[in-house]
Amino acid sequence: GETRLAAESQAAGTVAVVLVSGGLDSATVLAIAREQGHRCHALSFDYGQRHRVELEAARRVATALGAIQHRVLPLPIGDFGGSALTDDGIAVPEQPGKGIPVTYVPARNIVFLACALGYAEVIGALDIYIGVNAVDYSGYPDCRPEFIAAFERLANLATKAGVEGAE
Repeated sequence: GETRLAAESQAAGTVAVVLVSGGLDSATVLAIAREQGHRCHALSFDYGQRHRVELEAARRVATALGAIQHRVLPLPIGDFGGSALTDDGIAVPEQPGKGIPVTYVPARNIVFLACALGYAEVIGALDIYIGVNAVDYSGYPDCRPEFIAAFERLANLATKAGVEGAE
């Protein structure tokens, strides 16, 4: 009865929520989830990203890879600013710098996973898939394996399925 945040799951044929950005990592994760037999509900976010083409790419990926449904949730966290991905006033760097890059959107994956967790509870999904690159995470703190593991623990403490066990 635990929610899992991993690219591997023991329960084929179950419902899963897959975060789909339109990029390679999320497309790969959706393909993995489908290959494992999950009935996938793709979830994307309109968070004010400058590259609006991402949402169209996410729609195409979800359709091509057989998602049961693709939802785009308006989530204007970009209105806070603080990232070159959401703020026209901050230039996107051409070369990587030191530390956390200006393309980091504050708390983006935390917010995305929290929304995915709520959606998963509503549709009865025990698995949530997110395509973050743990090997080359570009300095984003919410792409590290430690973060994913911590969120998985939180999901199992803070949900009905985690507390009562799934049926």
